[in-house]
Amino acid sequence: MTEDILRSNIERSIEVHSKLIGACLPAITAAANALISAYRSGHKALFFGNGGSSTDAQHLAAEFLGRYLRDRSPMPAVALADNSAAVTSIANDYGYEHIFSRQLQALAGPGDIAVAISTSGKSKNVIEGVLTARKLGIYTIGMTGASGGQMRGLVDTLIAVPSEETPRIQECHILVSHALCDAVESAIAGSPAVSSVRSAVKD
Repeated sequence: MTEDILRSNIERSIEVHSKLIGACLPAITAAANALISAYRSGHKALFFGNGGSSTDAQHLAAEFLGRYLRDRSPMPAVALADNSAAVTSIANDYGYEHIFSRQLQALAGPGDIAVAISTSGKSKNVIEGVLTARKLGIYTIGMTGASGGQMRGLVDTLIAVPSEETPRIQECHILVSHALCDAVESAIAGSPAVSSVRSAVKD
């Protein structure tokens, strides 16, 4: 029974991953090009999401601030859930749906990129963040599941993983995130990746 559960999870993940290129490569390419353009122009990226998507946002921001596979200058990136005092005070004073939108009003500027992550595409605070970014004239990238939820039609670029199963969507979001890091870092750093041994032990 246990082995069957494990096998099923792995097989379902492989199935969704195999569909990702056909379903999402043009959108992933557009997202990478937008990030490359922003970083080349001296701007920053702001990442946000809830729960597991929040940690994905933190992961992405950390890779840009530190490094992914190449030694290079840090690239400015902000994960909006990182400041627990800001998140809790905004939630307390204005409502949880405004925890990202209010920070974007304060921290985002023309030329920046907002990356919204939500498996359903329906999280109210993420949607409010996207709407605020649009009002500010900021390019928006959304990462969701197959339906896209409310983010479909709101963001400039939607990466909609071809699945409605939350774990499978999250697994693909990490793959997409790493692919974006590699593409952006390669374009900005203009240097080959460090050795596989070094990259394997960097954490």
